[in-house]
Amino acid sequence: MLGSIHRTIALGFGSGLSRFAPGTAGTLLAWVLYLAIQSVSSNTVIVLLLIFGLIYGCWACGICSKELGLPDHGSIVWDEIIAFWLILFCIGPTSFAIQAIAFAVFRFLDAMKPWPISWVDRYFKKNAQTNSTQGVIWHGFGIMADDLVAALFTIILILIIPNWFA
Repeated sequence: MLGSIHRTIALGFGSGLSRFAPGTAGTLLAWVLYLAIQSVSSNTVIVLLLIFGLIYGCWACGICSKELGLPDHGSIVWDEIIAFWLILFCIGPTSFAIQAIAFAVFRFLDAMKPWPISWVDRYFKKNAQTNSTQGVIWHGFGIMADDLVAALFTIILILIIPNWFA
């Protein structure tokens, strides 16, 4: 993991090497990191981190996947980290309970991959090509895309559905 910065990032600073549920370990790390970053940073800094994390993450996940020889190795968890940061940013400062519900909903959607998340995941895995720099970046985006869709649905569920019952 420590052989290169892109591997360290893609493997979620080692959280993706967890023997049990690496995606969940990566998401838990994301939660802790986000709370720490949020306590010392402005929203502008967080948005810049999200943008940089997404762009660099496409490269890091793509190149790490190429090195591991699998389209989306389970130890690559940067996609969960960025997606959960996006969720926490979009739902805004809220209670621990709401954050925990968002965590559970996101993990459920990411693990079960209901449609259209499953379609996005299959599309990018089927079309994975890493024989060029552009292919590596596109493949890395594909690794991140299904988690971003799961994040979008989580945000919708957390922000909209409670208003139906209010």
